[in-house]
Amino acid sequence: MAERIEFFFDPVCPWAWITSRFAVEVSDQTGLPIDWRFICLRMVNDVKDYSTFPPGYANVHGAGRSFLRVAAATRAEAGNDAVGRLYTALGTALHNDGRGAEVRETGDVSAVLADALVTAGLPPTLAQAADDESFDAVLHEETDLALSRTGKDVGTPIITYDPGTDHEQSFFGPVISRIPRGDEAIEVWAAVERLARTPGLAEVKRSLRSRPQFD
Repeated sequence: MAERIEFFFDPVCPWAWITSRFAVEVSDQTGLPIDWRFICLRMVNDVKDYSTFPPGYANVHGAGRSFLRVAAATRAEAGNDAVGRLYTALGTALHNDGRGAEVRETGDVSAVLADALVTAGLPPTLAQAADDESFDAVLHEETDLALSRTGKDVGTPIITYDPGTDHEQSFFGPVISRIPRGDEAIEVWAAVERLARTPGLAEVKRSLRSRPQFD
């Protein structure tokens, strides 16, 4: 098993949220360190016409960028663990508690963000970063880094195993509809990591999937 991973996320993606809880489950059992990194879906889709997307996508992806600006400010002020707490609070609100619907409808992140900062035990003033474009340089840098490791025809999450070592490998996914727990989590994690480390393997995919289960 990897000694460390980097997990690139956008908090508005439900599939990344499920995979992140899978990673946290494994970390809780094994002590695997997770470095929380950013991949901004709004930036990934910069060249696309949002009028071709389903309704609300522009609001959702714009909200993701705002949340990630705050995550970048959080990391600068309080470090990696604080980013993890913020992601947990945002993901729980958006996905488990269903508040992503209000963001999709209005594009307004203020209420969700204010509550998440309180839940994560972080200063409310960090919410000011949501509109601070100076953090976009960090988001671009990490988005570009993630895509340089996997190729551009992917989304979030991206996981890098053993970053900065001779054994570094990166993979998009896994995209799963439920969170493995207990012994199953360790078994599935080991299988996915083994695939990610297989030389020449680019893709294992099927289009059929269940609706996301966040419990």
